[in-house]
Amino acid sequence: MNSFLLLEDGARFDGIPLGAQEERYGPVIINTGVVGYQEIMTDPSNAGKIVVLTYPLIGNYGINRSFNESAKAWISGLIIKESSRIYSNFQAEESFENFLTSEKTACLSEVDTRTLAVRIRDHGEQWGAISHGKADEKEILKRIVKAKAEQRLQIKEISVKKPTPLSPASSAGSFKIGVIDLGAPQSLLKQLMLLKCTITLLPFDSSHEQIMAMKPDGIVVSSGPEDDPAIQQVSETIRELIGKVPLLGISAGHEAIALSLGGKLKRLAVGHHGVNYPVMKPGSLKGEITVQNHSFAVDEDSLKGVKDLNIEERNLNDQTIEKMRSDSRRFISVQYYPASPGCNEVHPVLKEFVSILR
Repeated sequence: MNSFLLLEDGARFDGIPLGAQEERYGPVIINTGVVGYQEIMTDPSNAGKIVVLTYPLIGNYGINRSFNESAKAWISGLIIKESSRIYSNFQAEESFENFLTSEKTACLSEVDTRTLAVRIRDHGEQWGAISHGKADEKEILKRIVKAKAEQRLQIKEISVKKPTPLSPASSAGSFKIGVIDLGAPQSLLKQLMLLKCTITLLPFDSSHEQIMAMKPDGIVVSSGPEDDPAIQQVSETIRELIGKVPLLGISAGHEAIALSLGGKLKRLAVGHHGVNYPVMKPGSLKGEITVQNHSFAVDEDSLKGVKDLNIEERNLNDQTIEKMRSDSRRFISVQYYPASPGCNEVHPVLKEFVSILR
């Protein structure tokens, strides 16, 4: 079948279809991670996106659904260079292509992803469509424009519909944590459990009265899709919570906290999507490599009038804000994902948040 990715600027990239052979639309982003294709597909923050994987060989270690970041694949489509004909890993339960089919995920392989990545790098992130057959490109471009103009309500679909406890009633010495669920990944929840936190997932539209009624020791505002009207609604709730209960914002949650302080967001020409983004504390010579997945960043100029707000980390590539903290308002927020270092270890940011609760 003649299948291709068409960008809104008219650039076309041909490929071979895998998985669902349907026309799909969405913002086209590049992810530079060498591993993690399963986590990328199931990360709710990628809902509705067409993700281009720059690493050329995908599927070589198969799929084990216990490593999913959520219950399903949320992406609109996937673009890869090559699908591995074999997979080899002692934990693998099925192939990458079987996963695509069962999740009804559209994928194009044999695409010149190097040229495509350079195109996005030079021209910026833009919308596109995966299409098949002898489709009229002018008509597809019209459908891309229409899809782009439609309001995106993904967080409403992703978030839990009612407060959902994930662990038994609080035991002695543990902390009662509410997680405002914008698309909380499993890897975050597992780390909080390792810190002996009793977790309740909260719907994105929970009011501050409902949240405070559960008498939490702390609130985490999770990562999730950024380009969604729910982010503004969540920021208004945070405005009522801030200073009353310790808060931790992660990625989209970090952006929601900035909005609650009266700040603004700016769209990056090329977002940060990958596992090797360097950050550094101002005045320090010690850096850290982080996992990131965002197309927006906090506009620092919009926060200049906010008192007792410390910028604790910046991105080394573009100097955007990576970590904020306010002791008087009792919050920490990070633009990056506080990913586990591995071997059941917990990221230092999560430990720092728990230290505030103590």
